[in-house]
Amino acid sequence: MEQLCRVYWHPVYWFIRHHRAHNHHDAEDLTQTFFAHLLERDTLARADREKGRFRTFLLGSLTKVLANEWDKKQAVKRGGGIQHISIDEAAAEGFYGAEPVESETPDRVFDKLWAAALLRQTLERLRKEYIEGDKAALFAALEPALTGEPPGCYPLIAAQLNMSEAAVRVAVHRLRARFREVLRSEVAQTVTSNEEIDAELHHLLSIV
Repeated sequence: MEQLCRVYWHPVYWFIRHHRAHNHHDAEDLTQTFFAHLLERDTLARADREKGRFRTFLLGSLTKVLANEWDKKQAVKRGGGIQHISIDEAAAEGFYGAEPVESETPDRVFDKLWAAALLRQTLERLRKEYIEGDKAALFAALEPALTGEPPGCYPLIAAQLNMSEAAVRVAVHRLRARFREVLRSEVAQTVTSNEEIDAELHHLLSIV
């Protein structure tokens, strides 16, 4: 659940903010309600990868929860009651405010934030591997190469790390290869075949 929240919090929050124009505080409450729903009702146990991708299942579950919460809200107006639990997720609102929303549908935004969160998760796994291998300084120096830094930066990195330029090039190649492996393994957790992995990776790259 910790990993699930880390990867999907922002996409879920963003979708809710767009859905029926929920404000910041309502979106926080509904996001918490949704993840509580996943735990309390064992919703994840019903996720069948044979029937579709996990993000599609998650978005469908979120839509149902929002519909139920809307019904409850209408019941309150007719004399019912509901308890709201507030949480502090300022980062989510900051992320929301920084994203352009013109011409973007909630579904499209959900996919974009899913892709961004998946890439962040992959990067954090890779950073942890390097730290645990006592290579934190190497990772910090090479990380910009993951986003296509020009070859001209290699001499600077070589001087910074007291390595040859050839050794830096090899290290960058290994970092990029490992990044692809970790990203693929992250995607593989939510699909059922290699073909689906490739399709999801293609979709992810088309988004970012």
